[in-house]
Amino acid sequence: MRNIIRIIRPHQWVKNFFVFIPLFFGGSLFDTADWLASSVAFVSFCLAASAIYCLNDIIDIDADRRHPRKCHRPIAAGLVGKTEAYVLFAVLALVSIVMPIAFGNILLASVIAIYLLLNTAYCLWLKQHAIIDVCIIAMGFVLRIVAGGVATDIVLSRWIVMMSFLLTLFLSFAKRRDDVLIMNQTGEAPRKNTIRYNLTFINQAITITGAVMLVCYIMYTVSPEVIERFHCPNLYMTSFFVILGLLRYIQLTVVDEKSGDPTRLVLSDHFVQLVILGWILSFVLIIYF
Repeated sequence: MRNIIRIIRPHQWVKNFFVFIPLFFGGSLFDTADWLASSVAFVSFCLAASAIYCLNDIIDIDADRRHPRKCHRPIAAGLVGKTEAYVLFAVLALVSIVMPIAFGNILLASVIAIYLLLNTAYCLWLKQHAIIDVCIIAMGFVLRIVAGGVATDIVLSRWIVMMSFLLTLFLSFAKRRDDVLIMNQTGEAPRKNTIRYNLTFINQAITITGAVMLVCYIMYTVSPEVIERFHCPNLYMTSFFVILGLLRYIQLTVVDEKSGDPTRLVLSDHFVQLVILGWILSFVLIIYF
């Protein structure tokens, strides 16, 4: 059981909190029905994401065995057989689609199915192509937000969609930087497409995506539709925390070279945690009180 838990990566489920973004930005933070609907979407995405982690570990078994850290993953280490892993993948994927249907939301089940198909294609082929690989990852997060909107019938702002795409693109490039560092140190590429990246390109990509994401966020906070929806012109003040968060993450990536696992980084860095908490509290105080 311990090895199964390691395969499904429950610590990575924090990424699926993106499904609550429409709830937060849509002004429905205190709506019980929307919370329930978003929770169904959250659990479904946790199962779907775990299914993809399982499939990815099966397909990457040979590459993982050559990786300094990933070689300890249960499938690569031979602690879980391929047949068991395929069964686990199938069960998780099936339940992730059936659950929304059981709650009467076929549209949400369709979004989950699209996520599974897109990421299956990613595992089988698309991740071998530089730039396309990080775009697919970013699209996965956009689908999480779409799922949250579909679950609650909240119309998504175009700025929210763009910000989410750019933020996850930023994090994905930062993660790829870690692969480039490993390649430079060992002389062997952790992924087939790593040879199509280098530190100069990655650093510029991180700078561009981070900067454009920040502009999108500021444009969101000062857009007339948002000011009218929340009856508040002061949302731009939360940009302070977004700037701090981006700068800190770039520091951890470029100076400390700790960008290999964004989830673990966020869960372990107190500065980032305080910035996120400050952003959430300031946003809630401004739009809800």
